[in-house]
Amino acid sequence: MIRRRLHTPQPDIDRYAENLRDELDGSALYAALAAAEQDPVRKDLFMQLSRAEAEHAETWRAKLAEAGVDAEHFVPSFRTRVLARLAQRFGPRFVLPTVASTELADRDKYAGQADAAHLSSEERGHAAVIQAAVTSGGGLAGAEIARAERWHRRGSGNELRAAVLGANDGLVSNLSLVMGVAGAGAASETILMTGLAGLIAGALSMALGEWLSVTNSRELARSQIEREAREIEETPEAERKELALIFQAKGLPREDAQRVAAEIMRDKEQALDTLAREELGIDPAEMGGNPWSAAGFSFVLFAVGAIFPVLPFFLTAGAAGIAWSLGASIAASAALGVATSLFSGRGPVYSAVRQVTIGAAAAGITYAAGALIGVTLA
Repeated sequence: MIRRRLHTPQPDIDRYAENLRDELDGSALYAALAAAEQDPVRKDLFMQLSRAEAEHAETWRAKLAEAGVDAEHFVPSFRTRVLARLAQRFGPRFVLPTVASTELADRDKYAGQADAAHLSSEERGHAAVIQAAVTSGGGLAGAEIARAERWHRRGSGNELRAAVLGANDGLVSNLSLVMGVAGAGAASETILMTGLAGLIAGALSMALGEWLSVTNSRELARSQIEREAREIEETPEAERKELALIFQAKGLPREDAQRVAAEIMRDKEQALDTLAREELGIDPAEMGGNPWSAAGFSFVLFAVGAIFPVLPFFLTAGAAGIAWSLGASIAASAALGVATSLFSGRGPVYSAVRQVTIGAAAAGITYAAGALIGVTLA
């Protein structure tokens, strides 16, 4: 890079040069994907992305010129050359997941650069476009795309998984606590009180953690949607182009994608809803769910699992209480293992045996540790 004169701080010049290389690398990679793509719709999509990245590059080339710096001769990076060769050899679909991961990681790279605010939304749009290209699996009908499908819709399978794992957390952690205290030689009343304290403390901890997680998720989603709304007001044409590219990535021909995007953008509320779903992956109606119901759900699930090691000590004591506690916990672990097979794809017997083995191992280790500590203290 040859400097003629310097009117700009060196860190800014270095940043301009790095951004220029990144954008030129992106343009070269998308051009290579277009050259290797056989499907005309996807080929056109990659060419549009390549041109968009090239336009971004011109922004940084112009800034370097204003600073009196000649941009160095561009040579694609090693990574870009390797991905291009792999796309040529095995097809673009072979490298698209890697490209999508990179775009997702870089989607906010301009968020902290005040002189690149106009590029930030386009970079997020590119990430959504490539994600759509990865997940489309060969194209969708125009009517399906126009309905703006929910990529991140929560299903009953996910809720079942969360319920089983929440109960399992309570079961294993409280069984380990009860067995550890029992191994130390504590009285049955002490074991009972410790188990109940562990149940309440663990359930409250899980509930608080879930409340904070969902609350933070909702706040982030709200801020992203507000930013998207501003971009619709300030740069509607750029948002229309990004939406058209997303539809095209899902298999809609270019002309139809542009027509559908234009129709959606006529209604700002519908445009915001669609862009939130398609570009941000956010359902505006849910935005991560209700933090209070999520907290209550977590509290109950943890408590349901944690009660099994404790229940026998309400009815019996001593070695019999420990045996019944272990037996009830093993039975509950087996049931949870069968439940996990519904979403893990494993057989119910395998899942049950694995779950029991893990729970028994945790109980055995903590019982031995408790016994060792009890002997040492004695």
